[in-house]
Amino acid sequence: MAKKDSKKDKESKKPKVNKDLEGFDIEIDSFGEITSSFDIDKINAFLNKNVEDKKLIDREDYDKLKKGKKTGSDEEE
Repeated sequence: MAKKDSKKDKESKKPKVNKDLEGFDIEIDSFGEITSSFDIDKINAFLNKNVEDKKLIDREDYDKLKKGKKTGSDEEE
């Protein structure tokens, strides 16, 4: 029976998170909808800042993208 108690302890513990994401909570309801305690734009900004996109590393304009500058038809040289 001790195994059941340790299972409950694991479920009740909160994982360690980055200080920028304190209070972040995400859940999936019975309809499959994702609900979050943070705005999606704030999550995306955090990911852009802290996570490298492996698919974009080989691009010539990757440094510009990483700094937050947008590239597009209006910035072509």
